[in-house]
Amino acid sequence: MIRFDHVFKRYPERGEALGDISFELRVGEMAFLTGHSGAGKSTLLRLIGLLERPSRGQIIVNGRNLGTLRRRQIPFHRRQVGMIFQDHRLLPDRSVFDNVALPLVVAGIGQRDLGRRVRAALDQVGLLKRERATPVALSGGEQQRVGIARAVVGRPPVLLADEPTGNLDPELSREIFELFERFHYVGVTLLIATHDLSLVNSMSHRTLTLHGGRLVKDSGGR
Repeated sequence: MIRFDHVFKRYPERGEALGDISFELRVGEMAFLTGHSGAGKSTLLRLIGLLERPSRGQIIVNGRNLGTLRRRQIPFHRRQVGMIFQDHRLLPDRSVFDNVALPLVVAGIGQRDLGRRVRAALDQVGLLKRERATPVALSGGEQQRVGIARAVVGRPPVLLADEPTGNLDPELSREIFELFERFHYVGVTLLIATHDLSLVNSMSHRTLTLHGGRLVKDSGGR
């Protein structure tokens, strides 16, 4: 579950990025976050992942008030929130397997369990046979799938995606969104920032629309 209660985010140099944002996503709900470039989509996702903190307001994720979390509790929170980025952020000198394994290594997962979980995640995204490849040998769509596998390998209950198909053609974009739907069907809560309105409109999921840092529309699902 994700809940925003009158959340504001202001930067000293740029002014207000988000203003008076309130909404709630239920456990296992999948929703899209839309809006023009600079509307505040990335900022909103960063607040959920505790990459930044709000200037005012309250954010609840999985029953935890993020404003009350101490510094030492932040790594645990981030392991509960998988994040997918448009630019993949893969390590170019590491194999697909090693890139996906990284969150588990950081979490101190044992080698035997690590291998099983990495291969399960790669199987979910259709890349099990590419585990020894390096990112440079992959297509853009395959690189994005590696990024998704890395985000889900820790089995987080919440998954965030920031323009995950921005560099992909329509067919590959559809495949990535269908992959997100499979995670949704097994109970993962997903919030996906995207500018691909044609794809959003073709899918029956809730849409939150930002404009100028304000929530101007909430479809509430169909």
